[in-house]
Amino acid sequence: MDNKLNTGTSVALVVATVIILAIGVIGFGLAPIAPILLVIGMIMVVARFRGISWKDSQTALIKGVESGLTPLFLFLLIGALIALWLAIGVIPTMIWVGFKVLTPAFFLPTAFITTSIIGTFIGSAFTTLSTVGVALMGVGTLMGINPALVAGIVLSGAIFGDKNSPLSDSTNLASAISETDLFAHIKNLMWTTVPAWSLTFIVTIVMSLGHQTNADATRKITALLPLLQPTWWAIVPLVLLVATAWFKLPAIPALMINVLVSSVMFLTQHNLKAWADLLVNGFHTTSTNATLMSLLNRGGMSAMMETIMMIMLALALGGLLSGLGILNRVMAPIVGHLQTQRSIILATLLTGIGANFLVGEQYLATILPGQLFKESFKKVKLSALALGRTIEDSGTVMNYLVPWGVAGGFAAQTLGVPVIEFAPFTLFALLSPVMSVLSAMTGVGLKQKEQ
Repeated sequence: MDNKLNTGTSVALVVATVIILAIGVIGFGLAPIAPILLVIGMIMVVARFRGISWKDSQTALIKGVESGLTPLFLFLLIGALIALWLAIGVIPTMIWVGFKVLTPAFFLPTAFITTSIIGTFIGSAFTTLSTVGVALMGVGTLMGINPALVAGIVLSGAIFGDKNSPLSDSTNLASAISETDLFAHIKNLMWTTVPAWSLTFIVTIVMSLGHQTNADATRKITALLPLLQPTWWAIVPLVLLVATAWFKLPAIPALMINVLVSSVMFLTQHNLKAWADLLVNGFHTTSTNATLMSLLNRGGMSAMMETIMMIMLALALGGLLSGLGILNRVMAPIVGHLQTQRSIILATLLTGIGANFLVGEQYLATILPGQLFKESFKKVKLSALALGRTIEDSGTVMNYLVPWGVAGGFAAQTLGVPVIEFAPFTLFALLSPVMSVLSAMTGVGLKQKEQ
């Protein structure tokens, strides 16, 4: 069916998609849902005029949504887990410890290191953000640090951990697409990952210099600490989370086990009706302290529904662009004209970044450039490891900076900061493709194909 949409029509549809989304989301500040729905309608109508049946468009659309059912279900579990961890004291305990241990002068670098380590152990940026990330957001913002800055740094560490963990779905996917050994792939990632991480860490130190908690923030923290009520059993769900990741349980059963154990802990002090309401509607503290209410009143599966709606539409859009052959039509002429190692790496990076903004789905933005440029890397004598690293440095990390992306939408919902605000501070994600370009330009760390 893709031959019915020629290159000119495909390019026009891609350009129109970018313009509509940019004007709607950035220009008018709209939530991405309405602009994406408009784009989906536009593509389906144009496709029908070009001879593609409504049924074929519907099939492509549904296939796109099906590709993201796993993260969509994960979001529901994470919404429930956040509510449970708030109710049984896990997140309040982490916040209490954060206030006791951290100071504004060391908060940003410590938060970055913490999420980097936890993310590597767990292998999931989503889980890192929804647990440790939520607690660090509360600590940092109450210390008077810009919430967008806190979100960007916390997210940077989570992305680093996800990208370099052998337990990560996205890392395993990039290794599989490039047909390389997983640990050889992770080792080769260090050429761009370590510089990006190091520069981000240095910036966190510089940004922290001279930062002091202001009088209003000090007053709020002093009033808040006695209300947080830390508990020793908060360590149980945390250890369980790391253990399930260590034993390589898939994300859904790992989170489900934690939800079940946390539910049992909650039910020792509450009834079934309160438990059911908590899972759906989230946690609501009985305290009248305004700061505590703003910090803890969150979570629940219903809180995730707007994000899930947006992501379903973004996945549907991705299904149309991919399933109707639009993206392949746009890229095919470009791929055929690339002859040098530098140009192929740059094109692969741009394709991964562009695919993220067009289809909003991390996995597809990793698979698409991997498939398009696999033969090109062979042609210019580059190792498959170079391909794997390049698609990681664009397809994997950049989805967190897309307002209508699966990862970006989730991060914004979980951390309570719009993507457009935290994106400039998500330094690790921004620096990763830059490091990849520098490697291509200098040849440093650029793995050549073995003769």
